[in-house]
Amino acid sequence: MSRIGKLPVVIPEGVKCQIDGQQIVITGPKGTLKRELHPEMIVTIADGAIRVTRPSDSIQHRALHGLTRALIQNMVIGVTKGYERILQIEGVGYLVSLQGKSLNFALGFSHAVVIDPPEGITFAVDSPQVFRVIGIDKELVGQTAANLRALRPPEPYKGKGIRYQNEYVRRKVGKAGVK
Repeated sequence: MSRIGKLPVVIPEGVKCQIDGQQIVITGPKGTLKRELHPEMIVTIADGAIRVTRPSDSIQHRALHGLTRALIQNMVIGVTKGYERILQIEGVGYLVSLQGKSLNFALGFSHAVVIDPPEGITFAVDSPQVFRVIGIDKELVGQTAANLRALRPPEPYKGKGIRYQNEYVRRKVGKAGVK
């Protein structure tokens, strides 16, 4: 048995769960999430918990077992607590500001970069160098944060760019002086 897949997903107070065929809908205080599950995985709701079982011990079923359970767990956490990724900007003159719901970046380009949030995502700016990506879908929050980081990834010589909070950027030594 999969160590992760065999654990039940406990449904907390205020969260409603429905399974319709292979689609699961989880509704909580922060919103509603839907996901289409793999057709071979068996998902049941009983005694205030969601259980995932697999039809056989094949390699594919073992992999899908833990994955399906983890996806459902992430949905439950998302509708109760939500997810956020904190990013920071390093570099002289590199700034971010909130313009309505959009982020306005000054990243050393000849123009300002304005990013609108996708559906289900909100942005918060803590300081001109620190901002957060907030949402209930873990996958969407992570992908949005990765897309923002890709605007100006941290470079290895001076460390300038957008990075995740507490991300270690390996620094390189520049050119040696000519003798």
